[in-house]
Parts: sequence; C-alpha cells; structure tokens
Amino acid sequence: MTVYTTMDSPLGELLLVGEKSVTAKAGTALVSLSMPGQKSGTVVQEGWTRDEDAFAEIASQLRSYFDGRLTGFDIEYVSGGGSDFQQRVWKAAETVPYGTTVSYGEIAARIGASKAAVRAVGTAIGANPLLVVRPCHRVIGASGALTGYAAGLERKQRLLDLESAHPAA
Repeated sequence: MTVYTTMDSPLGELLLVGEKSVTAKAGTALVSLSMPGQKSGTVVQEGWTRDEDAFAEIASQLRSYFDGRLTGFDIEYVSGGGSDFQQRVWKAAETVPYGTTVSYGEIAARIGASKAAVRAVGTAIGANPLLVVRPCHRVIGASGALTGYAAGLERKQRLLDLESAHPAA
C-alpha cells in the first residue's frame, strides 16, 4: 500500500511517499522525497493514503538533519526504480560523506565509467527520487561550481551550507 504525507522544512514543503514494510522502522520504507517545483517530482496519485504516523521516524530523522543534529540517515527505502546505471550512480552518491562534495567526474570514476559519461551521471543524479536522504546535493561541477539540482540550485546551496555550518563530529 502506498502512503504519503507532507512536512515543512527549511527547503519548503516536502512530499514523502512510502510503502508499508515489515522491516522498516515504524513500518514504512521511503519511495520518494520530493519538493514543489522539482523536475520530475512525485505528485500524489489517486488511491494513495495520507498517513502522517507512518512517516514519524523518517520525519524525525529529517528534522534532526535540518537542525544539524544528524549527519546520516537510517531510513529503509524502496530501491526498485531506475536503470542499472542510475542505481550505480545513486549508490556512489550515497557514499559521499556529510559535509563534503565530489564532482560528477569523480562519481563516474567511482562506478567505472569514462569521463565521457559525466553528462549521463548528471542525468542519473537528476533522476534521484530520494532528495536529501540520498545526498545528490553533494555532487558538484569539476570547477567547484554548483551545477544542476532537480529541486533548484538555491536548495542545493542551502543543503551544502547547512552541512558546512554543522560539521560531522
């Protein structure tokens, strides 16, 4: 069963979508986390059930992250979706430590792709359905410039600023 809720955040309203799971904390595995105005963002579908309680644990972790008290998430998510290439890129993005950044080229190298794959890496990063919890905001241009973020460069900068203001212990 697909459940959803919304929550306020420093980035604006977040839409959390999940599936019931017997192995997830509080019984919900995260399917997507999206924001208004996001490219290819999730929208509520007919038949989904609004259930704020199902996301209590996930929302608590997100609030702790935004408050600077949490540097990593312990959230089960549904890993279905995405091509093999996208999943490899997303897995590599998950390894980028809190408060640090890497380039799209570095992600390409980590997954064994050529430098020519940098654009494809960017496209895969842009298709990430789990903004914030899968930290694609930590992937930047080779020059150090902010490039691309499905939810907008201003939000990407806010996330990077948050992490630099609250360094990992």
